[in-house]
Amino acid sequence: MAILERHDTGAVAHLRMTAPERLNALSDEMLAALQFEFDALKQDQTIRAVILSGAGKAFCAGHDLKQMTAGRQAEDGGKAYFADLFDRCTRMMLSIRDLPQPVIAQVHGIATAAGCQLVASCDLAVAAAGTRFGVNGVNIGLFCSTPMVALSRNIARKHAFEMLTTGAFIDAEEARARGLINRVVAPEALEAETAELAQTIAAKLSAAVRIGKRAFYDQIEMPVTEAYAYAGQVMVENMLYRDTEEGIAAFLDKRPPSWQQ
Repeated sequence: MAILERHDTGAVAHLRMTAPERLNALSDEMLAALQFEFDALKQDQTIRAVILSGAGKAFCAGHDLKQMTAGRQAEDGGKAYFADLFDRCTRMMLSIRDLPQPVIAQVHGIATAAGCQLVASCDLAVAAAGTRFGVNGVNIGLFCSTPMVALSRNIARKHAFEMLTTGAFIDAEEARARGLINRVVAPEALEAETAELAQTIAAKLSAAVRIGKRAFYDQIEMPVTEAYAYAGQVMVENMLYRDTEEGIAAFLDKRPPSWQQ
């Protein structure tokens, strides 16, 4: 059985981590599988939205601690292995941001440490009621420094720092209130609700969503005046699309747009 499965429903790609016996940990193998699929999706113009989920009782429990322990046995105490591991993990997380398609985390059970980072790195997240989120490395003496980067760009500083220093979990409702996830739904409705959100996005003009996603992440790192100047240029580019012209005409004519993309 593959450690990561992909199936497509129309213009939506479904990625499912399938290592439930390890709580879908981000092992070397899982990182490689995710990276492979994200690299492929970046070139796939038929896909307009991506759903990422996990099999079994948890979404993702973070890095594989058994592999990390084995890595310490190297002559350098694991320094080279750990540097490479966190580089590979960072590349995978950033690949989500770099994808032209919005990525939705479909979360259940727990999302902890790098698993919580994975949720924070996705563009959107829908969670089942009862899901718990944490950056709990501090509980075993390992501060979640790389998960901190994504977490602190999703929620307020004091909330993030409290999670990082206490190692405590928050529930799905609190995660939604803090801005880590978008929606909390009944467990039995998780798959359907996430699919509906993905289909809604997939129905939009893909060229507009692509340019908008890139601009969203670019401008958020800029000073406000620079962000406005950049966003204005993006709007100009978007307005010149033939399909945008068609979308405006269709709205004025009160008819569905006939988009080519």
